[in-house]
Amino acid sequence: MQNREIAAALDEIADLLEFQDANPFRVRAYRNAARRVADHPRSLAAIVAEGGSLTQIDGIGKDLAEKIATLIATGKLPMLAELQAEVPSSVLTLLRIPGLGPKKAAALFKQLNIQSLDMLRVACDEHRVRDLKGFGAKTEVLILAGIDLAAQAGKRIYWADADAIVQELRAHLQCTPGLEQLEVAGSYRRGKETVGDLDLLVDAAAHGPVMDRLAEYPGVKDTIARGDTKMSVRLDSGLQVDLRVVPKQSFGAALQYFTGSKDHNVILRGMAKDRGLKINEWGVYHVDNEGNEQGPSIAGCTEEEVYRSMDLPCFPPEIREARDEFPWAAAGKLPHLIELGDIAGDLHMHTSATDGKNTIREMATAAQALELNYIAITDHSKRVTMARGLNAQRAREQWAEIERVNGELAGFRVLKGIECDILESGAMDLPDDVLAEADWVVASLHYGQNQPRKQIMERLLGAIAHPSVHVIAHPTGRLIGRRDPYELDVDELIAAAANHGKMLELNCNPARLDLNDIHCAAAKRHGVPIVMSTDAHSIGGLNTMRYGILQARRAGLTKADVANTRPWAKFAKLLRPK
Repeated sequence: MQNREIAAALDEIADLLEFQDANPFRVRAYRNAARRVADHPRSLAAIVAEGGSLTQIDGIGKDLAEKIATLIATGKLPMLAELQAEVPSSVLTLLRIPGLGPKKAAALFKQLNIQSLDMLRVACDEHRVRDLKGFGAKTEVLILAGIDLAAQAGKRIYWADADAIVQELRAHLQCTPGLEQLEVAGSYRRGKETVGDLDLLVDAAAHGPVMDRLAEYPGVKDTIARGDTKMSVRLDSGLQVDLRVVPKQSFGAALQYFTGSKDHNVILRGMAKDRGLKINEWGVYHVDNEGNEQGPSIAGCTEEEVYRSMDLPCFPPEIREARDEFPWAAAGKLPHLIELGDIAGDLHMHTSATDGKNTIREMATAAQALELNYIAITDHSKRVTMARGLNAQRAREQWAEIERVNGELAGFRVLKGIECDILESGAMDLPDDVLAEADWVVASLHYGQNQPRKQIMERLLGAIAHPSVHVIAHPTGRLIGRRDPYELDVDELIAAAANHGKMLELNCNPARLDLNDIHCAAAKRHGVPIVMSTDAHSIGGLNTMRYGILQARRAGLTKADVANTRPWAKFAKLLRPK
């Protein structure tokens, strides 16, 4: 059982307990445990198999450790089964309705047997909800208005898609009279793979003009709410945008607060409390023994001020996840995270010889324009028939063409590469003598992805041990929101890569971002170099490197952790002799 499955079970327990109005501390314990499990670099199943103690993980006590061990051993969790028997899973969608807390949701279920948003809509239309104690006609109207929002809640979009919207919003709002500062906070600023909503913070001379300007944005479908300092709109896509107008003296505090993450902020506020301080979205304050603010804010104009008040560095937003950032700061070892300008080469791309749109020369010219030093042309091998994959003869013909292109390029190198499939049997898709002629061999798994873990791992480990293979592409095979990773033990894969001196890819395609940030961080700890590649199928695809940079930064990777930050002369030394 994988960590994400364990975390999902713990999260569902928290949802069900919250619905039943359980003790908030108990709910929070399961939420925190789910996050710790999801973020843990090692497989909990492997720890249990080795006789290790799960209580060594922060936030996992004896009781939770026993439950997790039971889940790993049996695939079931009695407590979760009992809660599921009491509350249908569809009922939890009611909690997505703005302003409808667990108590009211429970009343709807118990008294009207409401088990879905559609059933709730009918009940509201028939005016049955207003008759319940604690509801009334006004609440019924608000619930009815929030059902569509609830149906959209939880639907997240790729960061890349959110970024396109952000750039349009920035351009639209920048011309507002009196606008001084505009920043986007939340999960977007932290560079998460997907974004559920957008949090805009502005510093403006007056509230009205900037809110009016947002309402005029062409993508706005309707205005959810508008007050003196906050406005919420829903876009045609269903994405919610929250705009907050904050005073200049509080802008940094608000940016820090609304950037999050929640867990990062909990630790920061705990540190402040230990110092007799209080940090909120308005600033940093001295407090008395009862927690009452004493005097004006001592910091808040900038994020740097807020963190400086705690003797902390201003953490890059991407690492504000309550993982390693505070220990790094305490040890004076906060890493200088990788930047897009550090990338020297792109080592996974396709041409019109298979399923790409551009020629070798066109890809090379475009890469040169991006100031790269080298690229690898890695068209598919023959197993990928739908892409017209290369057989041995066509691969050699392409490599001869690459040699001709190299002879005409000054100060730039094109590697003779191949993305070679790992067949269902475990064999490589091209003969060993052919692979030995390549400069760069990317091994990937496109077929047989539903095989049992044992077979998947045998295939991957066999490829890592192959003398001509340099890197495993998109190692877990996941497509964000569309396809789960195939069954594999990432810990074992990383250990094998370290043992054989091989590399693992961070595929920068926004639908993949594979390896994820947790696995990239684990690879770093094992000394396994990460290769960041665009997997471009056109010259436009070369620009997706920036999405992978965000993922790498979330993993805490530096320039030294990524193999293709090295100029060609140094990178060439990483290639194992055939």
